[in-house]
Amino acid sequence: MRSPSYAVLPARGLRAAVVLALTAGLATAIPAAHADPAIATTATTDTADATGTAGTGQAAPAAPTTPAAPALAAKPYMGWSSWSMQSSKYPGLNPDGDFSYLTEANVLKQTDALAAKLKDFGYEYVNIDSGWWRDRAWKPEFDAYGRQQADPVRFPSGMKAVADHIHAKGLKAGIYLPAGLEKEAYGDGKTPVWNADGCTTADIVYSDLRTTNGWDSAYKLDFAKPCTQKYIDSQAQLTAGWGYDFLKLDGVGPGSSKSGDNYDNVADVAAWQQAIAATGRPLHLELSWSLDIGHAGDWKKYSNGWRVDTDVECYCNTLVSWENSVDDRFDDTPGWTRHAGPGGWNDLDSLDVGNGAMDGLTKAERQTYATLWAIAKSPLYTGDDLTRLDDYGLALLTNREVIAVNQGDTPPARPVTPSDPQQVWAAKNPDGTYTVALFNLADAPAAVTADWSALGFTGKAAVRDLWNHENLGTRRGGITEALPAHGSRLFTVTPHGSTLTSTAYEAESTANTLGGNASVAGCSACSGEKKVGNLYLGGTLRINDVVVAKAGTYLVQVAYVSGDARSADISANSGGAVRHTFPSTGDWGTVERVSVPVTLRAGTNSITFDSSGPGYAPDIDRISVPTSPR
Repeated sequence: MRSPSYAVLPARGLRAAVVLALTAGLATAIPAAHADPAIATTATTDTADATGTAGTGQAAPAAPTTPAAPALAAKPYMGWSSWSMQSSKYPGLNPDGDFSYLTEANVLKQTDALAAKLKDFGYEYVNIDSGWWRDRAWKPEFDAYGRQQADPVRFPSGMKAVADHIHAKGLKAGIYLPAGLEKEAYGDGKTPVWNADGCTTADIVYSDLRTTNGWDSAYKLDFAKPCTQKYIDSQAQLTAGWGYDFLKLDGVGPGSSKSGDNYDNVADVAAWQQAIAATGRPLHLELSWSLDIGHAGDWKKYSNGWRVDTDVECYCNTLVSWENSVDDRFDDTPGWTRHAGPGGWNDLDSLDVGNGAMDGLTKAERQTYATLWAIAKSPLYTGDDLTRLDDYGLALLTNREVIAVNQGDTPPARPVTPSDPQQVWAAKNPDGTYTVALFNLADAPAAVTADWSALGFTGKAAVRDLWNHENLGTRRGGITEALPAHGSRLFTVTPHGSTLTSTAYEAESTANTLGGNASVAGCSACSGEKKVGNLYLGGTLRINDVVVAKAGTYLVQVAYVSGDARSADISANSGGAVRHTFPSTGDWGTVERVSVPVTLRAGTNSITFDSSGPGYAPDIDRISVPTSPR
């Protein structure tokens, strides 16, 4: 249920309103060794001993020697999450009121369906999202130590019993918490902290009770106080004691639509990493939502994954919609690409492609959605109703060749062409092949071409269609496909040609012409350690003396720096300009490259980058012009 004060929020900010009411973390109960007699009715399934492990308080027997477990987050995780269905207005999903879908019975039903339909394909996590500790009126449950515990109506068996059922199916269990100390858990400031003599909730927050997280639903924790880490430790011990394998920490900033000191939760994330390590139980720590890329180093240091964008859900009568935020990922993902790798991954949110009309997408959109998630190496967790996957959705979610792109040692792909309506994304794989995706993001059908020169080679290449499990034979120079609106194709390309040769032209060369505000600046990551920037309000860079032997259209590679997506008009020899949008490089110290078609005449040419209009163009490092046209 949303607070009336948040009713005017746009769809993408709706979760801020929703979770203000919903957010509270882990269903918790009192450790048996320290149980408060006043609440001795706590379900025994949620009890934990003084070490945070479920049981009677006695030392556990030594575990037998087993092979080392795989490294945590060695690859993007796969599974199911409850949030998409519990937040949707789709008829029948939440019959007892908003967000009423989240119940023990429904989680176990999805667990059984995951085990039966998707487990063999690598899906293993069952993640319980926000609201499991609140009743239908959103009143929360806390134990005597200010920790969330299961709502007895939603989860009558308790959270440990749910985790046990998930584990019995050979799966892993995930749970959720918001950043900070929830306001309702503070009480009068005298609530004791578990296993921390003399510490109370007043001893873990700032005295002015400043708020934090994406919804201001919690008091900010003050980690200068020694009791504060003890509180996080108590939550981690309880979570581990219940047997959970995954924790989503939500509303984390900087990011989540908030900035400033109150919303800087880096210390919270670091404290959680420390607390998890102390439990001795491997526990995947995922951060949400829409994290600040300026703190990517912190997210990588302290967690196993981080959301890079707003919620994918539309908060409407379907699970998602193309326009709500599925399409936004094409703009927002590229800047994060270089941060993904074993141990921590860029999280694009739920992959809701399995339920047909309930998803709210065309078949083409469903495939495109799944293609981007796969090539970006995002975790693959669906929010669909697994009990009613349609044939097409099941085929998308269980395509082993596409899953292998996501789960194998292939790197994340990023755009090799501008972020225009027709795009090509690619990655070079360790075995010398390329993963290549074609996207038509326009609202009408269009052809999309992947030129081999944009990948760095010329000549022939063998092409494998991954969605259709079909070898397309050998193609010379590239591949062109007619795609429907919002359509895509996904290929593995094996080069049989030669390395592309080209001539480089530095942007800062004195032979070039700068106009308006354009100026040369230092750039340690750039070729020659310089670039041309300040391309705004009509500022221009004209690269002179570009020489080619033959007239034709050349795929010119542009090396650039741009902390956000920016556009420029590109022309040759004072001819007609074409406007292209350059994907974000993530910051102002990283160089990326895209290739743009430019028509040149035989002999000497000039190529101009014009910022035009009120916006900024990217900073330009250099261009590379192939020795022959495409």
